[in-house]
Amino acid sequence: MSHPAPSRPVGVVVDGYSIGKFLPAALRRLGADVVHLQSTPEFLASVPPPDLGPYIANVVHGTGDWDRTVKELAAYAPVGVLPGQETGVPPADAVAERLGLPGNPAATSAVRRDKHRMIESLRAAGLRCARQLKSADAAEIVDWAERDAGYPVVVKPLSSASTDGVSICRSAEEIRTAAAAVLGAYDIFERRNAEVLAQSFLRGPEYIVDVVRGPGGGRHVCGVWRYEKTETGTKRIYDKDILLDPDSPEVPVLVDYVDRVLDALGIRFGAAHAEVVLTPEGPALVEVGARLNGDMVPAVHDTCMDGNQADLLALACVRPEEFQRRYAGRTMYRKHREALVVHGQTTREGIVEEIDEDVLARIAALRTVRLAVPRLRPGDRMRPTTDLLSSPLRVFLVGEHPEDLLADHRRIQGLQDGLFRLAEPAGAKR
Repeated sequence: MSHPAPSRPVGVVVDGYSIGKFLPAALRRLGADVVHLQSTPEFLASVPPPDLGPYIANVVHGTGDWDRTVKELAAYAPVGVLPGQETGVPPADAVAERLGLPGNPAATSAVRRDKHRMIESLRAAGLRCARQLKSADAAEIVDWAERDAGYPVVVKPLSSASTDGVSICRSAEEIRTAAAAVLGAYDIFERRNAEVLAQSFLRGPEYIVDVVRGPGGGRHVCGVWRYEKTETGTKRIYDKDILLDPDSPEVPVLVDYVDRVLDALGIRFGAAHAEVVLTPEGPALVEVGARLNGDMVPAVHDTCMDGNQADLLALACVRPEEFQRRYAGRTMYRKHREALVVHGQTTREGIVEEIDEDVLARIAALRTVRLAVPRLRPGDRMRPTTDLLSSPLRVFLVGEHPEDLLADHRRIQGLQDGLFRLAEPAGAKR
């Protein structure tokens, strides 16, 4: 790590975990140096630490003293501050505001992280949204479900991601079980759940809308995808994401709604990843993150569309005039090929002893597969899939014809359980 060359712009990435790992390369491709801002005294233990190799410095905000942190960052004369994952959203807002850089208002950061406040902000703006209640009392949630919302209801943490702790409850007993699992537990960002969020169930297909907004008012939609899920008990498990044609009839309806959602939540700069259900009455938000899509892989997205969200965000940060010139007004992605993201599922449980490289090679060799990513390593515990966190495999497919992708999806389903060899329980007979 070193100080930047005087002629090179500097971008700051806050908490460059998970999807944030793609931002340093995107910024550096535009000739920028990159500083990492670590928002906690120690790296989060619940996710792999960021690779600090691409950064020229790691600034640790560990004392709560924003004046000291901002002063240290100001020495690098940054041109922009970007969140790497959800935990980076409020710090990015705070730092950008103090440095006078493009960003979103720090005073309303909570509405972009707290799912209850998020939906109430939409309600106040007159946008369609779920009914909801937050409570630490399962009995109160049961009473609300039976008197007001009706079954099913969705029970989840106030602030997490990757469908962590999300349950669809069809009875009082299921509500009590789901609430007990959330209350007192810690979310994936190591925050204790003191309350539970309950929401009315939104009926209809669910979609992803990914956006980048630039400081000059330009907005580009980076992709619209449709989720397909399977149901197991109280869980709706991700099966695959399907890239839509931008001229599909539902796309303008979803995009117009998301534009109004972003306005209501104060997301006027940066990336946004929105999940929306198209109910019979119209679109309604599940939630939106003021950060990149967690399933976005730049090299894959570049093969099926005319760009990717990480590169567009870097452009808005480092070269805002160019972003505004290219994406003035409200522009839409162009789709070049069909694409699927496949989320592996398993009913198995145990300690991973080995990844079968032959099986992985067979999956990777399928005609439409562009990338296959095992999400467990030897020594990790595999558990039955209930959410994105427990999905053991992610595969990215790109091709010319939908039927080819669906055929490879079926082949992956037949191969995936053989990918992981689990250790036999102690004392098991051979």
